[in-house]
Amino acid sequence: MEDLITLHITDLSGNEHKIQAPTDMNLNVMEAIRANDLPIKATCGGMAMCATCNCVVKSNHTLPEMSEDEEAMLDEAFVLDIEGSRLMCQIPVSQEINGLQIQLGELTAE
Repeated sequence: MEDLITLHITDLSGNEHKIQAPTDMNLNVMEAIRANDLPIKATCGGMAMCATCNCVVKSNHTLPEMSEDEEAMLDEAFVLDIEGSRLMCQIPVSQEINGLQIQLGELTAE
């Protein structure tokens, strides 16, 4: 189907999951992962207000530019300082991210 893409997700235990997500429903990556019943935190429900859906992008996809809100949330949160960190709720599901590889992130205490 042309309106489905594949995402490759590595969970916090190191298990890899291959999921499909529709491009015609205006979803973001966080919502697609939840719809596939993978356990993730997403406390604020996709508003870029908590950073609990942080991830590290492992593939070389060109993603939409990070908004000021997303950048501020990643800077202020206790997120591991790893290049490629993004909030899954801020990455729209589209054909451009077909094959995207991400590793779920976790929050750390200072």
